[in-house]
Amino acid sequence: MRIVFMGTPEFSVASLDALVKNGYNVVGVVTAPDKPAGRGLQLQQSAVKEYALANNLHILQPVKLKDPAFIEELQALKADLQVVVAFRMLPEMVWSMPPLGTINVHASLLPNYRGAAPINWAIINGEKESGVTTFKLQHAIDTGNILFSDKTAIRDDETAGELYDDLMHRGAQLLIKTVAALAAGNVEETPQSHIPEDQIKHAPKLSKETGHIDWAQPLDNVYNLVRGLNPYPTAWTTLQGKGLKIFKATKELAPPSVQPGEYVTDGKTFLKMAAADGYLVLQEIQLEGKKKMDVESFLRGMRLA
Repeated sequence: MRIVFMGTPEFSVASLDALVKNGYNVVGVVTAPDKPAGRGLQLQQSAVKEYALANNLHILQPVKLKDPAFIEELQALKADLQVVVAFRMLPEMVWSMPPLGTINVHASLLPNYRGAAPINWAIINGEKESGVTTFKLQHAIDTGNILFSDKTAIRDDETAGELYDDLMHRGAQLLIKTVAALAAGNVEETPQSHIPEDQIKHAPKLSKETGHIDWAQPLDNVYNLVRGLNPYPTAWTTLQGKGLKIFKATKELAPPSVQPGEYVTDGKTFLKMAAADGYLVLQEIQLEGKKKMDVESFLRGMRLA
């Protein structure tokens, strides 16, 4: 089976590596163009490109996916199957090209959490389980027929970064199961149309405003927001007029003695902020213009009344 792989970030690499190590014939790797990054604006390669270079795989980096030159090069690879893991939305002329179609590895239990940030929103919304799904691409994003899925429990203290690592490897394993089944002609497709659209939870792109903490919310909601945005882009609030990122925290279920958003501290060992029904006890934070640090280190250098 001739396979073209499409992906960009670190999450994609585990799936590409699984294909290579399981002996599949990856005839091409499509990834994002190099981009300027850092202070010196040096061109930075995607994680997928770095892997492809290290493993002598044929690389394509189209700026536009409808570019005739790219379409011609893709057709010349004569892929039987295309695999997409964390890439852009594909035009029909691309996803419909191979005889076996194009499959996607998505980091949620579809049909829930379609969209750009499924891992984050599952935790932000307090879900108790997540997982990965393989499905066939079609017109609307993340709506194609489901092939296989794999569930996992979400721990009460699990962060988006930790769930990301778990689902990255689960996705790679599920991809191998899916490709083997497709090669054997042994796949039963399940349409996603069985759940009404108004009952489906979505996972839109994250913005800075997503992370702005509303302290009038219940403590569980605030805590889940912090977990769901760790390590990036992080939940945030303000402290003495400056932005304060909150990376790690715990919950203290006690009626607050101050108003929501106000803090309590001994100035040395603890700093906690009031939500509607309890305190968020800060552990790892970053004040605007400062480095990330634990709360005790922060309090040594910051005078809080």
